[in-house]
Amino acid sequence: MKENSMHITYKSDLNPSVDQVIELLNSSGLKRPTGDRDRIAQMYAHANLIISAWDADQLIGIARSLTDFSFCCYLSDLAVSKKYQQAGIGKELVKLTKEKIGPKTMLLLLSVPTAMEYYPKIGMDKVENAFIINRTE
Repeated sequence: MKENSMHITYKSDLNPSVDQVIELLNSSGLKRPTGDRDRIAQMYAHANLIISAWDADQLIGIARSLTDFSFCCYLSDLAVSKKYQQAGIGKELVKLTKEKIGPKTMLLLLSVPTAMEYYPKIGMDKVENAFIINRTE
């Protein structure tokens, strides 16, 4: 657990409720299937690294990852409530994720088009050597 000067608390030992996650995703602008509560529940149940940001008891940011903690980590969701954006919370969530996975583990994130300018600003490198098979549903 870590705090910054805004009194935001960061936690890695607490998985937020599905309702809290849905509310955050909807308030962040990150497009996820929030109308499908069971799917969101599965997405978070099967993640093995979740770092969350809290303002008192309100979930205001989240980083959801899948990792082996030794070689690779896919940061699948990085969401911050619009009310709290541009306060360094996303950058801190990425930093704390990297601290948890350690220096031998690569951190990969697939960006939504509207956030392509953000990630280089927080120290991430753009890659051109990726391939994808998109989901059909």
